[in-house]
Amino acid sequence: MEKVRVRFAPSPTGPLHLGGVRTALYDYLFAKNMGGEFVLRIEDTDTARYVEGAEDYIEEALEWCGIIADESPKKGGKFAPYRQSERRDIYDRYTEQILKTDYAYIAFDTAEELDTVRAEYESKGEVFSYDNRTRNQLKNSIALSEEDVQKLLDEKTPYVVRFKMPIDRTLNLVDIIRGNSSVNTNTLDDKVLVKNDGMPTYHFANIIDDHEMEISHVIRGEEWLPSLGLHTLLYEAMGWEAPQFAHLSLILKPDISTLINKENIDSITKSFAEEFVTKNDQFSFDESATIIKSFFSEVKSPRFKSMLNENDKDNEITASVKQFLKKGISGKLSKRDGDKFGFPVFPLNFTDPKTGNVSKGYRESGYLPDAFINMVALLGWSPADDKEILSLDEMAKEFDLNKVHKAGARFSKEKSEWFNHQYIQKTSDEELLSILKNSDLNLNIEVEKLVKIIHLMKERATFPKDIYENGKFFFEAPTSYDEKASKKAWNEETSVILGELAQNLNSTDFNAENLKQIVHDFAENKGLGMGKVMMPLRLSLVGELKGPDVPDIMELIGKEETTSRINNAINNIK
Repeated sequence: MEKVRVRFAPSPTGPLHLGGVRTALYDYLFAKNMGGEFVLRIEDTDTARYVEGAEDYIEEALEWCGIIADESPKKGGKFAPYRQSERRDIYDRYTEQILKTDYAYIAFDTAEELDTVRAEYESKGEVFSYDNRTRNQLKNSIALSEEDVQKLLDEKTPYVVRFKMPIDRTLNLVDIIRGNSSVNTNTLDDKVLVKNDGMPTYHFANIIDDHEMEISHVIRGEEWLPSLGLHTLLYEAMGWEAPQFAHLSLILKPDISTLINKENIDSITKSFAEEFVTKNDQFSFDESATIIKSFFSEVKSPRFKSMLNENDKDNEITASVKQFLKKGISGKLSKRDGDKFGFPVFPLNFTDPKTGNVSKGYRESGYLPDAFINMVALLGWSPADDKEILSLDEMAKEFDLNKVHKAGARFSKEKSEWFNHQYIQKTSDEELLSILKNSDLNLNIEVEKLVKIIHLMKERATFPKDIYENGKFFFEAPTSYDEKASKKAWNEETSVILGELAQNLNSTDFNAENLKQIVHDFAENKGLGMGKVMMPLRLSLVGELKGPDVPDIMELIGKEETTSRINNAINNIK
């Protein structure tokens, strides 16, 4: 088999989306599985949408994920440069080449002229397309005489280069994931290949770069499927062998019923209502929010989706809300979904250079890179034996494009958190210590004790910060006591029992094993069940009936703090 070379070719028009990370990951895994090479290429020909800092963000995000390119703008390589804006001379050479074939022509139509033609078609109820039916009547080198074309060129009239789509040909297209399909060229238009500033569009630059860089397989999102016919013909026009193609399915929005609960229904309703009235300003926010909340209140009901499809007796606003919600809870995962429901869709925080708005990333939200990548890998691919926890190396050994799913993969916030919890358990106490010390948490405690706290608390943690949040009682005494727990654990005798226990603790070595025996002996000598002692003791130390073993807590906070907390509870719990 030919040497496998794949490329990830993002545009620096914003942060890297979850779908982009998955494309890069599948490229990387396929290359490593086949002993090939993974190339990062920056496709920055769309200067109008260029976002400052986006390219650096893409490279940093991939590095955090462990997706390291063999060749890239920063690393270089034998096919450099890897930034399209630096490859103009290469594109110019191939523009000249394709214009010598019967597959391309130059067009002088201005945007205003095309708008006029489009409006004429629309006035007749027709849709305008620049294709084999219309190009002979427009301002291009096919319709004009050689003299007129030369005159326009001599006058420096701006022009674009268009692809001349063949007439009535059936193209047989092959996709590794989706199998065989066909398309008739009469359904395809004459796409612009080179813009009037001389820079190629995505379509032309893409196939030139893939050819020049000896790319063997193109793995990309399904949004490029409609372009497969054009790209196949471009390879034909240039006399090149086309790479193999694989188009990945969409990452879909999560099931909304898993995201809405009593605590967040109001904030989510507000977010949806604000978006709705922005698009439908004839309706008031309050009325819209009331209707939206009425639907969300039934979101966990089996009838929820059928309610959205019912339309008898709907007034105008209810009908509009239903249409809005149906679109808003289905389809491709977007940044807006993350904003509404409180989960990231980008690997790292991204600050918009124009607005200053910060979009939260997985890294800053407390996800471990290995957990994040493991979650992303399984959004559309199934390893053998339905394994779920795999390292990057293990994924690379198993990865197979033929096992990538055709259907869209539904994102799950719960599942992403599950993956992070699994990896927290796999991470050493020392590594978690390093993560916590680099956080902005107030960890004013000896390192040795902090490592022990991490060991005790990580089993319950989804994110590193949970070790601190769930174990805050290790760092500070409770200032209040859970009311329900107090009623359960405390009675008229409890203060006396704990007072006596505190006296016993003053004369003992403060290690967990010894403390466990002391408390056990105390309860036995008093003829008390362990619950009568342990529950109020835990409440005194923690403020709630939760946490690891009580003797472990006592050892870590020490004798003086343990006695102080018991006395505070005696004085404050009624």
